[in-house]
Amino acid sequence: MERTATTDSLGFLLAKASQRWNELLGQAFKDGGHRHVRPSYGSLLLPLWEDDGLRIGELARRARLSKQNLTTMVRLMERDGFVRREPDPEDGRASLVWLTPRAKRLKPVADEVVGALTARVQERLSPRQAREIERGLRAIAAL
Repeated sequence: MERTATTDSLGFLLAKASQRWNELLGQAFKDGGHRHVRPSYGSLLLPLWEDDGLRIGELARRARLSKQNLTTMVRLMERDGFVRREPDPEDGRASLVWLTPRAKRLKPVADEVVGALTARVQERLSPRQAREIERGLRAIAAL
């Protein structure tokens, strides 16, 4: 494995693979009539689809984003009608982030888009290669 700063390095390839995945996601949503869905919104949509009504801090932890970046993204997603913020009834200083009906309706579309992209990847990789990459990416994400 290349250990220097080149276009063959692991970091560069990870970044370019992620960039390409996001390009494909963005295009698929756009083609499906969902032009306001940015691939970056997945960082918040996925944790909220799993557990709606999270505190900002918990959502930042699950999304692996700083609170500052998360707050910016929440504002954008509020503007686009995907989330809403409400005061936490248990702690008036904290806010909870909730999915809007628009975001909830988007889940089956996202499942279809991700499923189609996953199928494209599986055409190029063996099942074993795909499992190894997923395992490796989990390890890298946990660094």
